[in-house]
Amino acid sequence: MYVCICNKVSDKDIKASIQDGATTMRALYKEHSIGSQCGKCCQCAKQVLNQELIKIADSQFQVA
Repeated sequence: MYVCICNKVSDKDIKASIQDGATTMRALYKEHSIGSQCGKCCQCAKQVLNQELIKIADSQFQVA
């Protein structure tokens, strides 16, 4: 699904960036220019970011 139509960024693109180390909206902006046009994608991108960071934290917690 496209999160940012203006810059053609999908949720898969965002998830891949997070797996590569992006942990903030600023990092997503630098990599994909999320929010640089109309800004309507910011809320959805933030949701994807938070969900993925929670998954990562949960998996690290379960291992420890």
